[in-house]
Amino acid sequence: MTTPSATAVPRRPWTRGRIATHAFLAIMTFIWLVPLIYAVLASLRDYQFTARFGYLSFGGFTFDNYVTAWTVGEFAQKFLNSAIITIPAVALTLFLASMVAFVLARFNWKFNIVMLGAFTAGNLLPPQALLIPVFKMFQSVEVPFWFSESGTLLNSYWGLIAVNTGFQVGFCTFVLSNYMKALPKEIYESAMVDGASIWQQYWKLTLPLCRPSLAALATLEITWIYNEFFWATVLLQNGKMFPITSSLTNLSGAFFTDNNLVAAGAVMIALPTIIIYFALQKHFVSGLTLGATKG
Repeated sequence: MTTPSATAVPRRPWTRGRIATHAFLAIMTFIWLVPLIYAVLASLRDYQFTARFGYLSFGGFTFDNYVTAWTVGEFAQKFLNSAIITIPAVALTLFLASMVAFVLARFNWKFNIVMLGAFTAGNLLPPQALLIPVFKMFQSVEVPFWFSESGTLLNSYWGLIAVNTGFQVGFCTFVLSNYMKALPKEIYESAMVDGASIWQQYWKLTLPLCRPSLAALATLEITWIYNEFFWATVLLQNGKMFPITSSLTNLSGAFFTDNNLVAAGAVMIALPTIIIYFALQKHFVSGLTLGATKG
């Protein structure tokens, strides 16, 4: 004798609205994937073949574009430069933002809104508007030569890490403070009864509970700081210190550009962020949805 499963969930009927929604999502997904698929196919094709038969033809596949792009674009050194800039900047941004967000969410005082507004105000201005003030400030700040070869914050990884952190802390503080406000206050009351200090409440209680939101922000921040090139061109004067985004300029000639070669370079540059997204996809989605309906 068979009994129906207690956990069986009835399937939703395929109504016209549901069919239209799925069709719309499928079409939009295809539209978003077309540029990526086209770039990958172009990167795997020989330029002479595409110049003769056109980009809409099929054939001429080769991996030479990736080998040439890696060598000409100095990808090994530029990937290392991006790692030196991105990893400390993301870690420092999330650490500082989580501390500020914890204070704003945990303690109620009359300057909470003013403090939050001060941290988020920097995101309202375009970076180009602050180019000259930031450049002059970094030029006037003297540091030991072991800290920077120029004796100032210019032409230094530390200066680029500092400016990226400064521009991203506000956004992360805003997101984390809203997430932390959704955490039950009872857990903090229980922690205080057990004798937990403020630091222990932050480090051992709040941060583990904020892991999904921290993972979601880490995914976004890695993508933004990794792809950032504006401040690198302003604050760095040594081409050997440039991040990976500068490698595409090395693949473009003065009178001729091999688009297949550039496509191979673009695919290699985008690959780390794609891998990080898929590695943190579960935390990324949950971090964006948890607490969305809580006031």
